[in-house]
Amino acid sequence: MVRNVMPRKKSSRKGSLSGRGVEPRSELVHALPQFDWPQKPEDRFVSVVIPVLNESERIASVIRLALRSPLVGEVIVVDDGSIDGTPELAQEAGARVITSTLLGKGASMQDGLLAARHQTLLYLDGDLAGLRKDLVGVMVEPVLRGEADFSKASFSRRAGRVTVLTARPLLRTYFPELASFEQPLGGVIAVRRELLHRLNFENDYGVDIGLLIDAHALGARLTEVDIGHIEHDSQDLDRLGEMATQVARAILERAAVLGRVRLTYVRQARERERIDRAHPERILSQVGVVERLALFDMDGTLLNGRFIVELARRAGRAAKLAKYLDRYDLTPETRARRIAGIFRGVKKEVFERTARELPLIPGAVETVVGLRKLGYRVGVVSDSYHLAAEIVRRRVFADFALANVLEFRRESATGVLTLAPTMRSGRKGRLAYDKLNTLRFLTRRMGITARAVLAVGDGENDIGMLRAAGLSVAFQPKSERVRRAANHVVTGRLDEVLGLVNASHRGERSG
Repeated sequence: MVRNVMPRKKSSRKGSLSGRGVEPRSELVHALPQFDWPQKPEDRFVSVVIPVLNESERIASVIRLALRSPLVGEVIVVDDGSIDGTPELAQEAGARVITSTLLGKGASMQDGLLAARHQTLLYLDGDLAGLRKDLVGVMVEPVLRGEADFSKASFSRRAGRVTVLTARPLLRTYFPELASFEQPLGGVIAVRRELLHRLNFENDYGVDIGLLIDAHALGARLTEVDIGHIEHDSQDLDRLGEMATQVARAILERAAVLGRVRLTYVRQARERERIDRAHPERILSQVGVVERLALFDMDGTLLNGRFIVELARRAGRAAKLAKYLDRYDLTPETRARRIAGIFRGVKKEVFERTARELPLIPGAVETVVGLRKLGYRVGVVSDSYHLAAEIVRRRVFADFALANVLEFRRESATGVLTLAPTMRSGRKGRLAYDKLNTLRFLTRRMGITARAVLAVGDGENDIGMLRAAGLSVAFQPKSERVRRAANHVVTGRLDEVLGLVNASHRGERSG
């Protein structure tokens, strides 16, 4: 069954939803006219894109099903740092495998769009089972025939709790013209490539509903296609709660942009949620059981550069920053707060772009993924800003990030800084604010000893952490003190750390 949804009427009013191609956006609001889409794509082939994270159980069968269709010109699997052999299985099954530039489904979908060769894209999930043999044709034919620009799957699997309790009520309230979609959160969609380039890809559970609303707001022709029954992995209750929050935010933000609710409240809620998600207890509640822990400094260890230096250059604050850089006559807390004040008024977008665009140290991704394969939980520990550390964490596929939290209001920095509580000892003196305190906090919280910790850093502020860890590496150390604080020194690629870790494990077994 195919059900069409009429496009939204054209309007000259500002507030149309659109992205800026695939570049990070500064505002969700970016006025663009409604588009008159061509009748049908000239290219009759389809690029199938499958974002994956640890989908080894089913990925091969999903790929084989896609490749059986004569319409499929390529299958692209976008991997988010899987450690269960998913990329290898996907390649063996006939897919082209690429690594995502950032952890998260939305970023992976966007990477697949950039890599695709054909004018029509079909997105599938890597954990689907029970798919009908003609799935590809059923999904893409409305687009190929020029009847629709955006084709979304409907299936007989009972709608999930987030759909029933969050998505549908909000759609009925703010977007009643889309409330008839049976599976608004489903990830099986066929879309024209030129339309995708104008949509915003949320990088959380709001991505699928966000694409649906954005496409409708641009006047695209929407279709819902019945693909029968499918089997899909379910989520635990905690994950469902997180999913509901992100879906609600995606809907409400778009409603605000279109004048259906006040935008100020949505952005305030987003900022409150961001700060809450940066709290150590919230972070660690999602890490799970830990037997081995790896802690990495960010600047100079994972990032090939220093975040605040590049941020100051981009924001035109380099001269002001120079007054406080490496001022060891100031306490770390005082220096951190004064530097935060320098960035008052700088747009959040500048922070995000800087963290996304600074190059990674060669071997950073391989090191983090390799350690996770060896059973480590990997954390980024930084005295920079959590907004940046979280982006870097996603770029290298680490498990968590701990850092200071800078406040934003109306999408600009206020200069107000909350120091990372894990770095504070509660006592005065040299170690009142130090990464050593984070290591001690984490070992107590996770029920492990310092012997189970690998620490990697390059600067003076990493010395306490390096000295306390069971295995420590000074990576391209900035001083002799840093070099002496660690068990090992690496001056080449970061993934040389993996050899040291493997050697250490062999020594433990032989001992």
